[in-house]
Amino acid sequence: MSSDPVTLRLTEMFFSLQGETSRIGLPTVFIRLSGCPLRCVWCDTPYSFTGGETWTIADVLDKTASFGTSYVTVTGGEPLAQKNCLPLLTALCDAGYEVSLETGGAHDVSCVDSRVSRIVDIKPPGSGESGQMRWENLGLLNKNDEIKFVLADREDYEWALAVMRRDDFPREVPVLFSPVHGKLEGKSLAEWILEDRVPARMQIQLHKMLWGEERAR
Repeated sequence: MSSDPVTLRLTEMFFSLQGETSRIGLPTVFIRLSGCPLRCVWCDTPYSFTGGETWTIADVLDKTASFGTSYVTVTGGEPLAQKNCLPLLTALCDAGYEVSLETGGAHDVSCVDSRVSRIVDIKPPGSGESGQMRWENLGLLNKNDEIKFVLADREDYEWALAVMRRDDFPREVPVLFSPVHGKLEGKSLAEWILEDRVPARMQIQLHKMLWGEERAR
């Protein structure tokens, strides 16, 4: 039996405030895995597409503990593009952390530890990657998870509303609407949501408001 340690490729680990989701504002450890099969037009972390350093899960846990917080977000890139993301998520949960996973929706989320909050970013047409969504994921989500739409314009907004009207859209899952930073004015999106009575949470990326692009990650 092999005793080789389980490893992953990491772009970075850092400690910051959660800038998105319902956990916005909470001090959080971010674990950014390397690699992503998508190429969204407005991606703000293209440096995570390739490269990275090899870490063992044990080393990741040690580094996470050094920050002294209860909240952890595993992100990318696309974290589920690495098979060892799954044992990492389980190890973090076993260590007592409240864990969220940020995924683009193109990978199967069924094997993710049930204790993890899955944040599924459904890509609208403006992203250039709307055709990559694995729609079967919708039926796997529950109230512990969240669905996020990052929107660049009115067309993206209308597309998101159409997705929410799908028969297989999980009504109990919280929905987040976010404007693409520098593309869609937050005020406009807020007014559309109010006018249409959309049952979604409006969010603006807190980290970019506080620190700008140089601290966007």
